Amino acid sequence: MKIEAYFYASFHVIESVNAKHAVHINKHQNTRRILEENKKIFGHDNELIWRAFQEIENQIRPGQVYGGSINGDKLKRARKLFQKIENICIGVLNQNDTD
Repeated sequence: MKIEAYFYASFHVIESVNAKHAVHINKHQNTRRILEENKKIFGHDNELIWRAFQEIENQIRPGQVYGGSINGDKLKRARKLFQKIENICIGVLNQNDTD
């Protein structure tokens, strides 16, 4: 469940940054496409954001949530990726608040 929580938390913090720019992802499957269409939002961190999110979504989450064996290393990796996403998103939100 912790990996699932990191997945949802990552999606929602990314979505919150996009929403501040009147852009909505709506479904997690759209994350990469929306970020690629709106590169100005995350600037040079754009690819880092969608790659980190996709790693959680497509590589870590399915194997752990849907019947896979529990893997502490995967949990640590999910946490690290989430923290990277969160730090970038908070930085963008704070930057936009001062503009």
